[in-house]
Amino acid sequence: MSAITETTLTRDNILRLFPDIAATMQTERPSAQDAQLFDGYDEEQVRLMEEVCIVLDWNDIPCGSASKKTCHLMSNINNGLLHRAFSVFLFNEENKLLLQQRADEKITFPGMWTNTCCSHPLAIPSEIGYDLPTSIMGVKRAAQRKLDQELGIASDQVPLDKFHFLTRIHYKAPSDGVWGEHEIDYILFIKAAPTVTANPNEVKDAKYVTAKELRVMFEDKDLTFTPWFKLICETYLFDWWSNLDEVNSFRETEIRRMI
Repeated sequence: MSAITETTLTRDNILRLFPDIAATMQTERPSAQDAQLFDGYDEEQVRLMEEVCIVLDWNDIPCGSASKKTCHLMSNINNGLLHRAFSVFLFNEENKLLLQQRADEKITFPGMWTNTCCSHPLAIPSEIGYDLPTSIMGVKRAAQRKLDQELGIASDQVPLDKFHFLTRIHYKAPSDGVWGEHEIDYILFIKAAPTVTANPNEVKDAKYVTAKELRVMFEDKDLTFTPWFKLICETYLFDWWSNLDEVNSFRETEIRRMI
């Protein structure tokens, strides 16, 4: 496997290496091999694997679209397939962070604790962006959609203008021998007091924690955490968290490379 670099992650290389990726934003049909690939997995989670993600070049420019399945296969990730994602960190009025434990039904990283909501903008007009401002707006809309779908948080409780974009993190992480992540992840902070009604097919548990309580959770050998959440916690989160009133001061345009 060659190193993933700016010169390898060009639009032309991506479309050459992955012929099943659509050069335009359109739906990819499930293949005949999917029945075997998804054998034993939850039916709803398999259906969600048909969602169409935004395929990116090194510089976070969309160059096509592919199914969530295609984007999360380690065989593709190891060859450099990259997609756009977001991670929401929702804090209440006491500055406690809302965590979720991913449902056991999830195909990737089941049962792991993570930040409030982690998902992908879709290759649809309202969520695609081709420069940083429109991409940020796209992931905010996607965040509203997924907060509702995963945690039952209504969009009027998390208005678009209340989300704060901080940075983008480029990382890669395996889930098991088949699935994994390779994303440019948009980090969104929001302070809110929403009503949470977790979708049990998505979320096994949810709770608010202080920074001290989260550090204690990390010491518990019986708990597991998603790699992107642990990466963010080990590098930036606690500094951002301790400065929530000035969180916009951390906003940056450069992509933080963690691959």
